[in-house]
Amino acid sequence: MNNKRLLALAGSLAFGLATAHAATPEQGSWNLSAGFDYSSGKYGLDTTTEIWSVPLTLGYTGDRWTFRLSVPYIDVSGSSDVIPGVGRVDNRNPVSRGRSAGRGGSGATVVNGTVVTTGSASGIGDVTASAGYEFVQSADRSFGMGLTGLVKFGTADADKGLGTGKNDYGVALDIRKSYDSWMTYGSVGWTEYGNSSYIQLKNGFGATVGAGYHVTSDDTLGAYYLYHEKIAAGGGPQSELTAYWSHQLGDSARLQMYVLGGFADGSPDYGAGASVRYSF
Repeated sequence: MNNKRLLALAGSLAFGLATAHAATPEQGSWNLSAGFDYSSGKYGLDTTTEIWSVPLTLGYTGDRWTFRLSVPYIDVSGSSDVIPGVGRVDNRNPVSRGRSAGRGGSGATVVNGTVVTTGSASGIGDVTASAGYEFVQSADRSFGMGLTGLVKFGTADADKGLGTGKNDYGVALDIRKSYDSWMTYGSVGWTEYGNSSYIQLKNGFGATVGAGYHVTSDDTLGAYYLYHEKIAAGGGPQSELTAYWSHQLGDSARLQMYVLGGFADGSPDYGAGASVRYSF
């Protein structure tokens, strides 16, 4: 779930920080997670773009430090102007998804009088690495405030329309508070986006706020809202609400499932996903 939207590079790590520190041994632990993410949306266009992502993530959580490295496999079908993790852009790449032979394209079509280029492609997405440090922490670990830095490496094939081909850099201020069966969290972040000859993006701010409730010792229900300002001339802001369920599987594994709804052209119309995390 935490890796479903690269657009929120510096604004979506608060949930991970809150849950990671809820009951973590001081000596630290490693974790490995795998799952899937699906989204569908028009992003202000007349055609629908569907994106599947299968991320594999390796993480480490200590008393104050958290580290994470994620490698996703992506499959996308839809407009060549919609980039996974970014949304709608003015994509001027002449050989991008659907614009040349061998790129899985259905070619240019006319939709409501507008020429639209669509296609399908798949491959390795952008590798993402993050490191967080909680510089304020209460004695009972119920409150924490930290900074997270993140780098998204432009490893996805830009000619397939799987990414921009450029690196992005983000930083976020995260805060969390737990009491009784509740946990609340929020984050405010800023991202510097890389620009290519074909895709121009603006740096931008994002924010996340959410809450979770421990229904039982093994089950948590919650929701969070995410907003990110517009970063592309042809796109829109990102505004979406995600509801999730987390279930502990024995001593070392946890299952997480989510559904989301988008409220702006920068977000998909809807999405869903699941992941299993194993700690060792």
